[in-house]
Amino acid sequence: MLRILPTLLFLQCSLFGLTVAFADTGDHQHVVNKDSGEIFFQKNCAVCHGSEGAGGVGVPLNLNDFLKTTSDNYLHKTIRLGRPGRIMPSFANLSDDQINSIILYIRSWAPEIKPPVYSSDLIVGDVKKGQALFDAICVNCHREKGIGGKGTGVTFSRPRDAEILAPAIGNPAFLAAVSDNMLKKIIMTGRENTPMLSAVAMGLTENDVNNVVSYLRSLATNTDPKVSIEAKKGDAILMYESSYSVEETIDNIKQAAQGYNFRYIREQTLDKNFVLKEEQKNDQYLIYFCNFTFLNQALSVDPRIGMFLPFRATIVKKADKVLVMTVNPDYLCSLFNNNELKQGCQFMTENYTNILEESTL
Repeated sequence: MLRILPTLLFLQCSLFGLTVAFADTGDHQHVVNKDSGEIFFQKNCAVCHGSEGAGGVGVPLNLNDFLKTTSDNYLHKTIRLGRPGRIMPSFANLSDDQINSIILYIRSWAPEIKPPVYSSDLIVGDVKKGQALFDAICVNCHREKGIGGKGTGVTFSRPRDAEILAPAIGNPAFLAAVSDNMLKKIIMTGRENTPMLSAVAMGLTENDVNNVVSYLRSLATNTDPKVSIEAKKGDAILMYESSYSVEETIDNIKQAAQGYNFRYIREQTLDKNFVLKEEQKNDQYLIYFCNFTFLNQALSVDPRIGMFLPFRATIVKKADKVLVMTVNPDYLCSLFNNNELKQGCQFMTENYTNILEESTL
């Protein structure tokens, strides 16, 4: 952000032709512009939505139909709140000015499209009829209660016939960000170049759409948009002291892991490839195992789980103690903001704990 006098700021804008808006924060003014927005977008958003907003893990943002129906207010709230339990985190670290700059940058992809402004009035419809329509038509993509498409949007975790991952329109943060009238507009018009058809193409009347909107709004009852997935469980590292030598502990881990359907892959000194072979320390080892069936299932939910799969245990002799340690998946699971990983992370933590306990007691 720049901290300069208003007169100098005016001259700079005139000389360089910058399109800027100003947000008064009390003691000075911050510049909000698409150029700084591009910087913040590339740093915070591009990894999921693509450097030019074409999508990937996250939904495409540069589609004309998306920009035509999406209000700036919705974009601002979405960036601020994220999607608890999904892939998108909350960007609480960004200031309002920085978020506004990101929005300006997103809008620069289609400057001819004027951002829509929606009434905050609630749409009145029949919730039960709306649920029946949702379950008959919308659930095929958005799943039950609008929890969103399964997986992350990465090709491996997405059905091959799905061009994009269906958004979680029942998510509390989505419902906190979107207005009823914006929801209605999206359903009425659909989204070109996505599986989302218009209401007419789906055989829905305007009254039907009102009923679906009312049902979706009912899902927001008694939900907190800031609620995240379960807090981190325990320590980041599972660590045990072994009653055996390094060699005996390695043998014990092999036997214990195989008892839990993990296949032995390899073992190596901790400093392998970092020092000459004759200089490697024989009291520091890594041992690798994998349950390949579970690995494939886990990767189909979220490929990032490969960060702590396959199972890797570190065995280190320190003074008179032999320590065995590995990551705690239950702890790391919370970092991924993906509720569907919970069961898998719990499964891994239970297995890792059992393997380490059995091999060290």
